[in-house]
Amino acid sequence: MDRCSGAEVEVRQAVAPCLRIVSSSRDSAEVTEALRTIIHYLEGGNASASEKAEFNRANYTRVLQVLVSSLSSDWFHSLPAQERRELWDGFFLRGPPDQALLVLLDTISSTSDGSGLDWTVSVLESFLSAGRVGMLLWSRCLETNGRPDSVQLRETILTRLSSLPDLTANRLRTNTPARLLPQQYYTDLARDVLNTLENTCRALRAGQDCSLGFVAQLLGKVCMQGHGELVCRTLAPRLSSLTRSDALWRRVSCKLLENVPDRWVESVITALIHHLHGASALSRVMGNLVLKNKKVQFVLTHKVLLLQYQHPTQLLRTVLGYLALDHDRRPLLKQVLRSVCQVWSNSSAVRHTSLDQQLYVSKALLLCVNLLNQTEIQELREELLQCMLGGVQCRLDSSTEHVRRMGMVVGECLSQKLDTPTSQLQFQVIFRKDFVFLIRMLSSYFPSDRPQPESSGQSAEGQSMMSQPPAASQTSAKPAGHSSDSELDSDDELTPYDMSADQVKQKATPPRYVRDCLEALMSSDDPERVELSLQTAEELLRKNVSTAREVSVQFSKVLLHLEDRYSTAGFHTLRQSAMVALAVIHTQPVVEYLTTEFYSLNYSLRQRLDILEVLALAAQELSEPITEKKAVSQPVARAVTLEQCGEVEHWRQVVEKRIQSKTRRISKGASQPPKAAPNRYAPVAAYFFFPLLRNYDRPQVTFDLLGSDHLVLGQLVHTLGLLMHLAVNAPVATQMGKALLDFVWAIRFHADQMVRRGVLFAVCAVFLSMPGENLLLELSDDLVETRAWLADVAESDPDADCRSLAVQSLVLLEKNLKTHLQSPSMET
Repeated sequence: MDRCSGAEVEVRQAVAPCLRIVSSSRDSAEVTEALRTIIHYLEGGNASASEKAEFNRANYTRVLQVLVSSLSSDWFHSLPAQERRELWDGFFLRGPPDQALLVLLDTISSTSDGSGLDWTVSVLESFLSAGRVGMLLWSRCLETNGRPDSVQLRETILTRLSSLPDLTANRLRTNTPARLLPQQYYTDLARDVLNTLENTCRALRAGQDCSLGFVAQLLGKVCMQGHGELVCRTLAPRLSSLTRSDALWRRVSCKLLENVPDRWVESVITALIHHLHGASALSRVMGNLVLKNKKVQFVLTHKVLLLQYQHPTQLLRTVLGYLALDHDRRPLLKQVLRSVCQVWSNSSAVRHTSLDQQLYVSKALLLCVNLLNQTEIQELREELLQCMLGGVQCRLDSSTEHVRRMGMVVGECLSQKLDTPTSQLQFQVIFRKDFVFLIRMLSSYFPSDRPQPESSGQSAEGQSMMSQPPAASQTSAKPAGHSSDSELDSDDELTPYDMSADQVKQKATPPRYVRDCLEALMSSDDPERVELSLQTAEELLRKNVSTAREVSVQFSKVLLHLEDRYSTAGFHTLRQSAMVALAVIHTQPVVEYLTTEFYSLNYSLRQRLDILEVLALAAQELSEPITEKKAVSQPVARAVTLEQCGEVEHWRQVVEKRIQSKTRRISKGASQPPKAAPNRYAPVAAYFFFPLLRNYDRPQVTFDLLGSDHLVLGQLVHTLGLLMHLAVNAPVATQMGKALLDFVWAIRFHADQMVRRGVLFAVCAVFLSMPGENLLLELSDDLVETRAWLADVAESDPDADCRSLAVQSLVLLEKNLKTHLQSPSMET
């Protein structure tokens, strides 16, 4: 104790006069001599160990503060560059690195622009390039017992180390050196962490105790601030390599992660997994941390798999493979599978989550199942079966095509894995280009039983070889010299007849009269005659208008109930074209019949959807402007079909064109709105529109529009929106818009995304087609609530198309409101 007190007194008596000289003297030689006296107490000096320790404890920070305060003094500027680096820079590079770092950063933050600031930044760069941060980390690892001020000082140092680029950039702005930018700094920091871990391994082999608590806290704080990508892309590959053959490195790596505080461990683990290639690497680096730390277990078994969906498939493989690698961790794999099964078969999750998230959960489910052995599959067989049946059913009920396809593909794979050959699910999944990636991923688990999507690079020659019958293949495989008699009797030298102009002789002839065509469709059992009648129906109806009007309702009834008994090519298109022709030729009675039958009993959903498609197509054709010449109507774009009901590009085209016509551009002047022109739709728009709103809330025995038949509800709302859009400038547009807003307001929070899309499309159509003054008059009481609803959808709806349509609706509403408030009538 006396020895320590003696060192304290000696150091204080030696340093105090020198500090007075440095802070007050104007004699450069005197200041230089004082600095040389103090520098003996730094690393490499000739002072004793006890004196150095006492200097570092009680005097070092005070010396640095005095040096910083003399940045503007005459003696500092008169020092030669060599002496300045030795006597001034050396104090920051040869003392305790934690104290030097704190003083340097405080100086940079508080110093105004000038040579003093430039010199301090230069010293900080030298501090980093000399590896002083690594020395700081290692010094903290050796403090196994802690110091009285360690808690407060530790937190301050952690904050400065983790935020150094931000602290310097706040002061230096665009003049920040490259070494102080995040890209370089955090890469260097990762190397310092690796060097510290290497020193730790070396010390442990020598029998010396070390603590990784400070390094773990620093790693967690850096990753929490969003720099895990920069740190772990250097740290993770090196840890994976070092732990491959060294058990001590595995122990140190696991201990490092165990010491990361729970509030930061998620950021560290997620960043590491992204940069570790494979489950075995994660197992070596992390060990059984998932069994020791409940927060890590929650992150890996729940959050990464079920709550987040932005991660790549490789991360899923790594996490699930990690759980499957060790016998003690396999119970967690089964726990994960149960959780994923519960989510995948949840109908509410299917309705309220985005397509990307559903695809992510589907990948997790198949990866889990693929990692199970036969014993575990038998143990979980009942749960998997319930998951498969429930998940497939709720996806087949979805109105989105991609969701239905996903359910089919995953259902087939689960059925195959459960090994039930007598009851395996089989669907006719079409290999569309935008869905091939999922099918190929699933096919990698079941290569022998699932058909593979054809590659675009496969040659026609290769396809023909693959499709050869076995007999042909065997014949081509015979060795030369074993020619058959048929080869010797070949007719290859004979010239073939030219049969390219030959036509198949038809037994039946196409009908030439409308009534003959109707009779054939009603009563004929000849497939060829029915096909010819269906092919010529539209042409006959448009050429013989007077006769078509006489039988229009009867003809529509026959076509609506007509079934494809003979698998006629293009049956749906031909029947639809004929029904559209009838609705255009004799609009009022045919449309009244179709709208009445839409809510009648004993119709299938397919027939009700056909009615909506015919009404939409007929309205589009009738809405074309009437020209002076009675020209034949030009073909129009077809209404959305059942197979396309998941797409909204045609809505966007409609909305964008109208938005462009109503947008003022400074460079072009005010663009003129579309010029109104007479058409055949405006006088009959009410016959199309209002009957469809008549009985929507009355459930039928075979039809519940507001209940289970949401697919038809979605198509109905889309059709009503299209009919509203086509009625622009029509006298009845105001009444139509008011009725449509009342209808969609009741279903605006529908669970099905297809219905919500239709609601927003209908709102866009009303905002575009209804006169602005009438629109604001109708919305005057609910304007605030309408804007709040649209803003909420634009921000939080899980479906991207709904969010986009909500934004467009808000733009149109604001445009109408601004135009109305600036109108001359309002000004007067």
